Amino acid sequence: MNALLAFSRAVDRMNEAIGKAATWLILVVVVISAGNAVFRFAFDWSSNGLLEIQWYLFSAVFLLCAAYVLNRNEHIRIDVIAGRMSPRAQNWIDVFGIIVFMMPMVCITAYLSWPVFTLALQSGEVSANPGGLIRWPVRLLMPVGFFLLFLQGLSELVKRAAFLTGHAPNPLDKVKTKSAEEELAEEIKKHHVAAEVVEAVEMSDEMRAGDAAKGDKQ
Repeated sequence: MNALLAFSRAVDRMNEAIGKAATWLILVVVVISAGNAVFRFAFDWSSNGLLEIQWYLFSAVFLLCAAYVLNRNEHIRIDVIAGRMSPRAQNWIDVFGIIVFMMPMVCITAYLSWPVFTLALQSGEVSANPGGLIRWPVRLLMPVGFFLLFLQGLSELVKRAAFLTGHAPNPLDKVKTKSAEEELAEEIKKHHVAAEVVEAVEMSDEMRAGDAAKGDKQ
């Protein structure tokens, strides 16, 4: 169990680092989007490449942060029934859900997305839009993102098994930490980025917290 917990901690640290790094892509998307709008209206110039890179980066945030969110236990849960059960019952439900639903879906998606990436790489697939980008980098995000999610799923199984056997605390107990949006806003302030960008990030965090509160009430 000690070896498995060491593996779990290593996976958690890796996905934590990747997730935090990926949050900076949100800032990059905001800057590109704002710059593209300014050039379009001020100089009557735009580029399909700039539009597509925003989609690419959004995909990167979504796929690379999936494991990060699972590690932090911040994914959406419908706890109408499970929320009233004991911690052991909740962990058994998670074990069942990870093994029966999550892991098969992750493995199938990663397996099917790999040939899509290799074909795009070998053929040199390019966007059909004028000035568009090559496609293989964004195709690669699928297998990579789901592989990271697979590793995090294994880590979550280890943590739940450790709790059920009395070797670790309850992994479902949330530790109050700063949200990704709060951490990003602090980093932006440290680097003296425009106040408007900081306000946009903080507003996003407030909206996320409001949505979470509504979900808890429901």
